[in-house]
Amino acid sequence: MRHMVYKRFERFWHWAQSLLIIAMIVTGFEIHGSYQWLGFTEAMFWHELCALTLIILWLFAIFWHFTTGEWRQYIPTTEKLSAVISFYIRGIFLGQKHPYTATPERKHNPLQRFFYLGFKLILAPLIWISGALLLLHPFGIAVMPLSVLASLHLLVAFLFIIFLIGHIYMTTTGPTPTSHIKTMITGYEEED
Repeated sequence: MRHMVYKRFERFWHWAQSLLIIAMIVTGFEIHGSYQWLGFTEAMFWHELCALTLIILWLFAIFWHFTTGEWRQYIPTTEKLSAVISFYIRGIFLGQKHPYTATPERKHNPLQRFFYLGFKLILAPLIWISGALLLLHPFGIAVMPLSVLASLHLLVAFLFIIFLIGHIYMTTTGPTPTSHIKTMITGYEEED
């Protein structure tokens, strides 16, 4: 049996956001001087274009979340939180069944809710603000030294990478290593 968990817009938003973030990580590290591929000017152009596109996407997503009521999916809860943490620490290695079943009304388990809310309320605004301030710095709008601002932006980029790695790893923890990815492509979750 299967049921719809993720609507079409959610899937579009998820994959578009993923591609844009990965593109900004790649171009951002070139801007930082970690390697040479596109060249500084070209990397800067694509980094800024992807950033602007992502901000527009996030604004649409915020509007969508509030008009559809989907913002409720991110309200933290402690219900089954210890069971979910226990599952990821021990139960997953013993072949136990996940203690949480996603439904259209409750898509995210309690641990996901905390991490996704932190992403939306802490990481996303920090990357937006630090990036915008970096763009404004050459125009004389400087709230802190450029080196501090660039370091903050880089630190948040590393936190994005950590989040991304954890997120990708967690997609492999379903009934099969690709079942969660399939759900985010089709929108449907297969029940065990």
